[in-house]
Amino acid sequence: MSTRRPRLAVRGLLLLENRLLLVNAWPGQSDLWCAPGGGVEPGTSLPANLIREFHEETGLTVTVGAPCLINEFHDPEGDFHQVDLYFHVYHQAGQLSDGWADPEGVVSHRILVTRDELTGLRVKPDSLAQAAWGDSLLYDPLEPILRA
Repeated sequence: MSTRRPRLAVRGLLLLENRLLLVNAWPGQSDLWCAPGGGVEPGTSLPANLIREFHEETGLTVTVGAPCLINEFHDPEGDFHQVDLYFHVYHQAGQLSDGWADPEGVVSHRILVTRDELTGLRVKPDSLAQAAWGDSLLYDPLEPILRA
């Protein structure tokens, strides 16, 4: 059993014209998609972390709404364990642009998808659609991590 503490991250679910914004989950282009967000910096509120991470990955400024999903995943063959807190977010400023560069160099692709289109994509977590288009707080128990 690992003695490492779980990593805490925040992610935002943004619906634009009833389409969900997703980003590539791994550097370069893989077929795995996720919601924008990232690691929490100690001493900074969850909403402030999410606003920062969302802007870094998308170029958009958002306001943070209610939490909608708690998801955890781990590497069954290692000691990685992450807890993601998902929030509904709302667009305030900025435009999606292919020219936007994530300063961390992870996100290089962004897509907007309908709920029907989401079913044809490889996404994590499994409860992403229910969280994005639902109105309750969900808990998605420990899932194994997926690699690119």
